[in-house]
Amino acid sequence: MLSRAAAIEAIAGERFEVVVIGGGITGAGVALDAASRGYSVALLERDDFAAGTSSRSSKMVHGGLRYLQNFDLGLVREALLERQLMVRLAPHLVYPTPFLVPTLGEERRDRRIGIGLNMYDVMATSRVGRRRREARASMVEVEDSSWSPDRHRTIPGEEVVELVPALADREPNGAYLFYDCQTDDVRLTLTVLGEAERFGAVMLNGAEVTGLVERSGRAGGVAFTEAESGERIEVEADNVVNATGVWADRIRPEVVEEEDVPRIAPSRGTHVLVPQELLPVTHAACVVPAGEGRTIFALPWYGRTLIGTTDNDYSGDIAHPRPPSDDIEYLLDATNSFYGTELGPGDLSGAYAGVRPLISTGDPKKSVDISRRAELYETSSGMLTITGGKLTTWRRMAKQTVDRLVEREGRDAPCATAEIPLGREASPEELEAPDGVSEEAVRQLAFRYGYAARNVLAVAAERPELAKPIVPGRPDLLAEVAVAARLEQARSVADVLLRRTRLGILAASNLRGAEPVAPVAAVLGEELGWGEDRVRAEAGRWSEDAAAEGVDPSNLPTR
Repeated sequence: MLSRAAAIEAIAGERFEVVVIGGGITGAGVALDAASRGYSVALLERDDFAAGTSSRSSKMVHGGLRYLQNFDLGLVREALLERQLMVRLAPHLVYPTPFLVPTLGEERRDRRIGIGLNMYDVMATSRVGRRRREARASMVEVEDSSWSPDRHRTIPGEEVVELVPALADREPNGAYLFYDCQTDDVRLTLTVLGEAERFGAVMLNGAEVTGLVERSGRAGGVAFTEAESGERIEVEADNVVNATGVWADRIRPEVVEEEDVPRIAPSRGTHVLVPQELLPVTHAACVVPAGEGRTIFALPWYGRTLIGTTDNDYSGDIAHPRPPSDDIEYLLDATNSFYGTELGPGDLSGAYAGVRPLISTGDPKKSVDISRRAELYETSSGMLTITGGKLTTWRRMAKQTVDRLVEREGRDAPCATAEIPLGREASPEELEAPDGVSEEAVRQLAFRYGYAARNVLAVAAERPELAKPIVPGRPDLLAEVAVAARLEQARSVADVLLRRTRLGILAASNLRGAEPVAPVAAVLGEELGWGEDRVRAEAGRWSEDAAAEGVDPSNLPTR
């Protein structure tokens, strides 16, 4: 990715065919789709890439088994096909995980779940998947290597305990086993942005769009404020796309019909992370009952057990939603009841909350959560707004948006994103690590960056002091801080800890105060030209950012 200085120079005073507002997964997808069809594209992000909902998801690329309860079959089918496609396009970042629905003790297996999983199996079967299974049955080799999940099955209690040791004392008598996928949501977003830039798009964070530039009633560009200088900059554009998620109803032309813009009804989802020593959910995820017919999940992620999620109407600060104590208590109560544990807030490695951009119907008789389906809006000014949806369906949301641009301009420019690899896979064995870099660190680099992990390892080889971990006992390296500043426009300690690495939620209790993050601030300072006073100030600012995000609930008294 271009440095911020180079990106500002490339954007300021220029005209683009498409300007995208918003640097989450949806905006990144629109930038990639448009650029790969030949449009000149600039993307502007107010804060940091993926700083909103795209860094606060449940880390799953999935069909949404619970949406079957609402008979939202089209959404589930669409998401399942996108899930399969993502495994093919980004195999180092989107990976299959077994999910279990266990029955404990004398419980009987819920046949309704089995029926739902049968539907899941059927909708997950693409033509490619059927061909591969037919070929396997006839022992014929096929060239297509796309992942296609096996059908769900039941497994005995012994196998349940092997996959989820945390259930050993609960005497599971069996479980339904099915497959969904996991990812690192921020790294997926950054990878899509990187591919968009490869096709010529220009990205800039710290660029708050303050309004549309209108010419004769048409959206002819945007004005934004650059964070470092405070300068107001105008960018002319033939097309403006608003992909700001939960902020989508706040960017609009001066004159607009209400039905031409979305009504966002935010919903907050809270997640907590627990050391796997305390809750060993190691090789499979679990669907956990949470009372009143609701369920949550517990899944392995970056060596922790990730537990979530809640789903509550939200009217607070959408820029910095905090995990509330009652949500944390709800998640822990359900977890303790299911696993027979006694976990409290003091046991948590970290926590986070995200705000989903649900679209209100405007009818008080209807549910606010009409579904996670995406909606595309077009104003008389020509501005397009794409919102709703979920992480899994980002590519289809982008396609829907750019298809509309192509249609109204009469271009011949078909979508190509179903065939564009996202990054490049690299196995740990392919990566040459300098002395001092552990095998665990190399494995994590291979997952997080794929082939681009060579950039991190090259820095670690040039500067051995950066081959050290950021947090003792964790595999994230100081060399990643340098790469984040050089190649990914990281501008703060929070950018590094919450997004470029995920240490802010994986090891929050190890990062209290300025001292543990001082090395991060020092490396950023070297890369970005900060003086000593700025380095100290940025290290101190982390505590404020962590408090604003509520990432460290273990500071709270235990129950």
